[in-house]
Amino acid sequence: QVQLVESGGGLVQAGGSLRLSCAASGRSFSNYAMGWFRQAPGREREFVAACNRNGASTYYADSVKGRFTISRDNAKNTVYLQMNSLKPEDTAVYYCAAVAGVGYYYGVYDYNYWGQGTQVTVDS
Repeated sequence: QVQLVESGGGLVQAGGSLRLSCAASGRSFSNYAMGWFRQAPGREREFVAACNRNGASTYYADSVKGRFTISRDNAKNTVYLQMNSLKPEDTAVYYCAAVAGVGYYYGVYDYNYWGQGTQVTVDS
């Protein structure tokens, strides 16, 4: 089992940057593919970014491609989401998620471990 704790959210001006972190505890972090999702009020949870077990393969939602970067440090049991050129429409609660697997995954139902979320607010 994996426990996930996100941090790094906050309030930022449009055009600014934030880096989210997700610390994992439990067994064998390097066996898990990781993903980031977000959920704005009144909307469904949506995929943002994903990476495979060693971080060599990544995948992004079109809405964040070129602005966000997912990475991981297996020695630190941590996955990151670097967010640049933030827009007001990026405002949401951001969640990290984990699933044991060899590829990357972009469906909400692909993942079976979730963090509690961290709020990101982008002010115009």
